[in-house]
Amino acid sequence: MYEPNVVGDWQEYEEHAGLRVRVHRLEAGDPPRGRDDAAEGLTYFRVRVTVENRGDRPFCIHLEDGQIDVRTGPDGESAFVDWRNSQFIEGFDVYPLRRVTAVLYAAGPEAALSHVDVQVQLRADEEWAGRRLWTGGLGVREAPAGAPAGACRDTLAHQVTAFLQEQAEEGTA
Repeated sequence: MYEPNVVGDWQEYEEHAGLRVRVHRLEAGDPPRGRDDAAEGLTYFRVRVTVENRGDRPFCIHLEDGQIDVRTGPDGESAFVDWRNSQFIEGFDVYPLRRVTAVLYAAGPEAALSHVDVQVQLRADEEWAGRRLWTGGLGVREAPAGAPAGACRDTLAHQVTAFLQEQAEEGTA
């Protein structure tokens, strides 16, 4: 059964040996080049997406606009993604034992930011990797760096994830 990851968990790609990705450092913060007029009345936050190569060969990584989807609140409303201020990964060769990080700026209603879902689908060596989903929120503790996937099972994010999975299972029965 598929289970979303807690913000901070590393997820490996089976189809790309040694390649792993995580969403982390979900925190409030205004973008460096100023707020977009379209985000008026919304609260800005930033999130980092790090790709790490633990394999024995380099991978050419692409993580650009359209490959990261951000949803907020219990209903999964689309967040405003500030593409102008965000920093993406465009054709970067990640050699063994190296990392590369994208920084994404987004905004949403402040009341909805206690639940944020981030879905990532990167491209490695011109091949699409599988989608990965993380759940977290502003004020929700993320998994400690280096912790195995699922290490923070008592967090609010995990409780929310478990609830959403139960609801999804009931809807498909």
